Amino acid sequence: MISSEVRSNIQKYGQEHLLKYYDTLSTKERSIYDEQLNNLNFGYLDISRDNDSEKKEIHYEPIQALRKEDIDKDREQFEKVGIDAIKNCKVGAVLLAGGQGTRLGFDKPKGMFNIGVTKELYIFERLIRNLLDVVEKTGSYIPLFVMTSEKNDSDTRQFFKEKNYFGYDKNFVYFFVQDMAPSISYNGKFLMEDRYKLALSPNGNGGWFSSMVSSGLLDKMNKMGIEWLNVFSVDNVLQRIADPVFVGATILSGCPAGAKVVKKSKPDERVGVMCKENGKPSIVEYYELTPEMMEAKDAYGEPAYNYGVTLNYLFRVKNLIEINNNKLVNHIVEKKIPYINDNGELVNPEEPNGYKFETLILDMINMLDDCLVFEVERQKEFAPVKNKEGVDSIDTARELLKLNGVEI
Repeated sequence: MISSEVRSNIQKYGQEHLLKYYDTLSTKERSIYDEQLNNLNFGYLDISRDNDSEKKEIHYEPIQALRKEDIDKDREQFEKVGIDAIKNCKVGAVLLAGGQGTRLGFDKPKGMFNIGVTKELYIFERLIRNLLDVVEKTGSYIPLFVMTSEKNDSDTRQFFKEKNYFGYDKNFVYFFVQDMAPSISYNGKFLMEDRYKLALSPNGNGGWFSSMVSSGLLDKMNKMGIEWLNVFSVDNVLQRIADPVFVGATILSGCPAGAKVVKKSKPDERVGVMCKENGKPSIVEYYELTPEMMEAKDAYGEPAYNYGVTLNYLFRVKNLIEINNNKLVNHIVEKKIPYINDNGELVNPEEPNGYKFETLILDMINMLDDCLVFEVERQKEFAPVKNKEGVDSIDTARELLKLNGVEI
């Protein structure tokens, strides 16, 4: 049943079209739609109206990184602190796996893609193997939280089950579904993709922690004593997860977060770069780098904006709670959004017809006072599988796996 508050908001915001087909729905359809409407945040309508608001002035400057040479000097100490934290269940890992393998020509969850050549080797399998390296080193399992989407949740859970969790203890694996955000037309109306469904989309890579909270996992983490979360994307098959050296270095730095970075392959590489934005740690996108920024040098004579992010971050949980309470910025993106018209017919527009909303992990970094920028060796920890061919592709990832002695 739709709550009286939702019915009041539908009238208040002029969204009566949402109930146009309500009386014609089956019991099952109405149940699905009731849940969507009762969870609908009408505040997105205000965000879309404020789309033309004045942008704040941004000043970028370089940020100092903990370079590989400096890490090696204190590696033993960093690792000892990291191992101790892992043994005491203070570290959890969060895999962002809500996407499909569409750009790879694959219509299943991206983590199910087989990157093997002479044998089966799935992306999920490779990531779990990397995490098992730490389990074997520390003698302790790291709680693993896997974020799926409404579209791939069932496939992902079933795949892990079929593959016996790739050798990981299933009692330490927790799945949760990413929260969804509504889509709004240019004329300020919530779009519907069916007579009983809103047009919804995942709320961006910055929505992972709020999705964990809404899934009820915060209480579970608190009971386990988890103080740090290492969040990482499904893309990078070489990344080290819950890396004790990274964990220890971040803890000893006193920073509320750490970010694994690699030196850029070229000045204009299409990768976000760690920096400071108005005095706070942040990530500047490659297309925002000016020629002057690309030419700037640091104290070592190297490019000042030289450290590309790998989407492998360590966050202190108590700071994540503060961020979640203060709310992340919702970025508005114009998109071609399928919708039903006034006749209830599905339309696939050829031009952008409305707004989608997404939160970004870079804003989570920018809401903190500091972040440890932790350099890793590119050829050993950065093999993203983003494209079918060319740069950061299936082929380049396979070559890097072979280079690191992984049988494929």
